[in-house]
Amino acid sequence: MTLIGSAIVHFVITCTTAVFARHRVQYLCLPWVNGIFFCTMLVASFFNHAIATGEPGILHPFMLLALLCACYLQSIYPLSIPMPGFLQWERMWRYARPILFLLAIYIGAMLMGSRIVYIYTASELVGNILSSDILMRLCALGLSIYYIGNIFLLPRRMAHHTGVPGYLLGYCIAMGLSVVFYTFVAIYYNLTLLAIYIVLFTVLNLYLMLRTLETLAMQMPRPVISEVAEEPAEDDKEEKEREDFNEANLRRFQRINFWMQNHKEEWKDSTFGRDRLCQEVGYNRHLVLQSVRSQGFNNVHDYIGSFRVAELKRMIARGEVKALNDTLAAGFGTTQTVRACFLKVEGITLDEYLEGL
Repeated sequence: MTLIGSAIVHFVITCTTAVFARHRVQYLCLPWVNGIFFCTMLVASFFNHAIATGEPGILHPFMLLALLCACYLQSIYPLSIPMPGFLQWERMWRYARPILFLLAIYIGAMLMGSRIVYIYTASELVGNILSSDILMRLCALGLSIYYIGNIFLLPRRMAHHTGVPGYLLGYCIAMGLSVVFYTFVAIYYNLTLLAIYIVLFTVLNLYLMLRTLETLAMQMPRPVISEVAEEPAEDDKEEKEREDFNEANLRRFQRINFWMQNHKEEWKDSTFGRDRLCQEVGYNRHLVLQSVRSQGFNNVHDYIGSFRVAELKRMIARGEVKALNDTLAAGFGTTQTVRACFLKVEGITLDEYLEGL
């Protein structure tokens, strides 16, 4: 069930990020790598009985090769976001040559009928240390450590590139720790620990997808507040909702909007919030939230903030803002709130907006 669940999640990640990558080429590596993870999990699910009942012992080749491929793939695709050039085939080929060489040797040996040496204790490992099979496993382990080291170096490398989101740096550290955990499982096989790693691995990739989609959401067009010429007539709410639920929400929103347009001095008070708005327009919290959400706003706070940002832009245009503290006159409580709200509404920082004038 763990393998099947992980395969389904990675399939969803692959399809979702593939659509996103059509518009942002630097995310192209995400669907490709997660597609490989999906195929791997899907194939492994057909061998779930062997995985659950098998006793592969210490440093089993299949566990090591899976570790090696996972380390390689996971050390690639975070770099593709700040450095799209890393996706060039020549660089990927050079980076993957050691893995392909080991895979070729193991596949050739299997085709020639070579048998795997099973090791269950440290003394058996020492006794067979000079055998070619064990030496190849140690090479695979050493190469995996090299790729793991590259994963932990990713935050340092990406820190030199502008525009790298902060969550990506933390993700790389968490990913490196999870691979270290899997290295222990590859050396000393334990079914429970393997299942825990698969869950952690899946959650991390799902987290990266959600944060990537959040980047897209931040760039979507913001709701536009349209002027309401006159206050809508008060109709029977229950009858209107029975006729058209969306129309009822729109009419309530227009009444709220009309009040906000004509009571600027009220919401320019930094203490003005959701409760006072509900009191002034005569709707409860649920109806106010439902109305503003029907027009694309996340919550009432964002709706009020959009009016304050619009007022701030008018103040800037009139030359009334000479210093950062002057922005508080638009209704914000602190300068930190001004910066955060402006970025959320306009999609750019306040400093960038001022520089563009």
